[in-house]
Amino acid sequence: MNRFRVSKFRHTEARPPRRESWISEIRAGTAPSCRNHIKSSCSLIAFNSDRPGVLGIVPLQGQGEDKRRVAHLGCHSDLVTDLDFSPFDDFLLATGSADRTVKLWRLPGPGQALPSAPGVVLGPEDLPVEVLQFHPTSDGILSWQPMGTWCRAPSGAEMEPWWARRARTSSCGSLTPEQSRGPLRARRPMRTAGIAGWHGW
Repeated sequence: MNRFRVSKFRHTEARPPRRESWISEIRAGTAPSCRNHIKSSCSLIAFNSDRPGVLGIVPLQGQGEDKRRVAHLGCHSDLVTDLDFSPFDDFLLATGSADRTVKLWRLPGPGQALPSAPGVVLGPEDLPVEVLQFHPTSDGILSWQPMGTWCRAPSGAEMEPWWARRARTSSCGSLTPEQSRGPLRARRPMRTAGIAGWHGW
């Protein structure tokens, strides 16, 4: 009895895509960072460019020259340390930077000009923002480090920031927003570095 089976994939080979579908002329940054240098949604790819504070934006799907054209988004005055797309909105991008700010960008569809200003600017924080991430299963929640929160009230057209103090507790609680910078008012103790919640935008 033969104990080893011959793989059905033994005659397969990897074939690179055709040159027309390549994304060329990407000048990626080489600055050291322990977080994301490239991130993709189902529609766009964003990556750190060779200029500090500037991201390259490329459509994920496209034909010919439109796909290979890289647009540049000037996000921050210093290195972009982390970026993330919302899992519920392909065109909603959050960026954190060594300039100690968090910014939220509403990116346009393919072929349209990139925005000149972010939709939301938070900070400056006490320290550079090193980590940020959208919640993977709950729409409208963004967290980052070192601290700071924001949200949009369902009935208002403006963003209302939530600010949090660091708390060493063992439970997380529901939150109530405040319009001015100050301690976060939680109904129960919380232990988060920074959380943002909003409804639609």
